[in-house]
Amino acid sequence: MITFDNYCIRQLESSDLENYFSMVEKNRKRLEDFFTGTVSRTKTFEDTESFLSELILKRENKLYYPFIIENLDNGGFIGFIDIKNIDWNIPKAELGCYTDEQYAGKGITSKAFSLFVDYCFGHFGFAKLFLRTHESNSAAQKLADRAGFQIEGRIRKDYKTTKGEVVDLIYYGRVNG
Repeated sequence: MITFDNYCIRQLESSDLENYFSMVEKNRKRLEDFFTGTVSRTKTFEDTESFLSELILKRENKLYYPFIIENLDNGGFIGFIDIKNIDWNIPKAELGCYTDEQYAGKGITSKAFSLFVDYCFGHFGFAKLFLRTHESNSAAQKLADRAGFQIEGRIRKDYKTTKGEVVDLIYYGRVNG
């Protein structure tokens, strides 16, 4: 667990089902274009329960790591960060992140993300971390910049949105050291 101010970053657990579902439900409209898997797999409470079980199984198999940013004062979920597309041979991984709308723009996610990047390099031993984002997502671009990532290029036709549009993504990378 990583703690800072009145917040922590910790692994998502099956006991977090209600808070996780609530956070996704409140932010569904904001997430629908670029978190298609999350949005499509969490339409009902029961769907979300199955989805969470799958995520935890992937974690146990070292294929995927879901984390939440939690407010220690009230137990509310502020955001979500995941480690995905892991290649243990290099080793490298992609990071994803979203913030609950009521906490967006307050600097909490930015601080959490920077601390999390350091944690990933130290704890998992990744040589490289990367993230991909759409050119319209200025918040993700600022997050990447503040955490020391550099633009490595644009990947053309790299992601299919919920609406079925295939779009280009900006690729950010950061190496350890």
